[in-house]
Amino acid sequence: MTIVEDAKHGLVTEEMKIVAAAEGVTNDFVRRGIACGHIVIPMSPHRKVKLCGIGSGMRTKVNASIGTSSDIVNVEEEIEKARQAELAGADSLMELSTGGNFLDIRRRVIEATTLSVGSVPLYQAFIEAAREKGGVVFMEEEDLFKVTEKQAKLGTNFMAIHTGINYETMKRLKHQGRHGGLVSRGGAFMTAWMLHNEQENPLYRRFDYLVEILKEHEVTLSFGNGMRAGACHDATDRAAIQELLINAELADQAHAAGVQCIIEGPGHIPLDEIATNVQLEKRVTNNKPFYMLGPLVTDIAPGYDDRVAAIGASVSSAAGADFVCYVTPAEHLALPTPEEVYEGVISSRIAAHVGDMIKLPKTREMDLGMGHARRDLDWERQYAIALNAAKAREIRNARMPADTDACTMCGDFCAIKIVQKNFHF
Repeated sequence: MTIVEDAKHGLVTEEMKIVAAAEGVTNDFVRRGIACGHIVIPMSPHRKVKLCGIGSGMRTKVNASIGTSSDIVNVEEEIEKARQAELAGADSLMELSTGGNFLDIRRRVIEATTLSVGSVPLYQAFIEAAREKGGVVFMEEEDLFKVTEKQAKLGTNFMAIHTGINYETMKRLKHQGRHGGLVSRGGAFMTAWMLHNEQENPLYRRFDYLVEILKEHEVTLSFGNGMRAGACHDATDRAAIQELLINAELADQAHAAGVQCIIEGPGHIPLDEIATNVQLEKRVTNNKPFYMLGPLVTDIAPGYDDRVAAIGASVSSAAGADFVCYVTPAEHLALPTPEEVYEGVISSRIAAHVGDMIKLPKTREMDLGMGHARRDLDWERQYAIALNAAKAREIRNARMPADTDACTMCGDFCAIKIVQKNFHF
């Protein structure tokens, strides 16, 4: 039985106990959440991973995406990115290579991390068709399912699969148009294939077969967001909503069959539309976990998009999103470096915590502890609580004041020290 089937039968598994302990909730809270599709625990019978719960009542989790490109195939650097992502505190990793030997790269990345690893199988299927047959449109549909199974057997824990791109979705896209175009690589591959071959999306048409494969290998199905907006002016448009509705219906089917499900979206989106998107996703999907891609709340800050996404992710988390995908400073510009991967994870972790302070008030205890440590000028306790203790210590040590109780920002005129001489809290 899958973990969904165990949960529906009232069985509490070891995975549920581990997540419950980590989140400070009861075992049965996790079991009931999985049984009704509100919580997922990405896992695999093919490898052991550091488990994390994603969904209602859980802390907002952060994913880091890595992978080669057609221009840069440096597997050692991708492995280092995986290490940096884990070091920075990412909860999961997506391996999204589009260059090199796909299965070998994924195998090596999986071996280098304890995190749950996700993938997008259609990348491999379409790109191998382009290499071997001269174009993505020549992909054989059976290859989609073969690649999905091969990647599952490597121990891939969750997969972004573009089931919601069908003729109806494409009709909405055509009738409304886009300011920023179609920016999802998976969405572009699939729409090109459908138009050229005059056939429906196989992942949609043969969804039952897809579910069989994922169920056999206990892969969590993350419904890919092929119609996500690539510009703020395209947010919450008809194509995106159509895809969401299709994925919502398919997610109910998959969960009923025993497969864990996540819903992805929405990409670039203005700040004032985030809460609406979260509420809409939660309502139409029966509260399935929501995986926010970004979201990027302005389009004019290349080089700083990790900060742009952090703003959006904090509001998303506060509104009820469960899972955020980091963005690095290199977004829209270049393949990120290991250092940029690290910074992207940190930015998203800050955003996730800011949101959790709203939806999970118990997380504010960390901030309370920091407030007390600062009041008491207890630097070691401040480092212990800090999200990135090494960075905090490095900055202070590089500019250590003569009075080591204070810092060089205030020096002799430290407000806390002045008050301590005259007043005690």
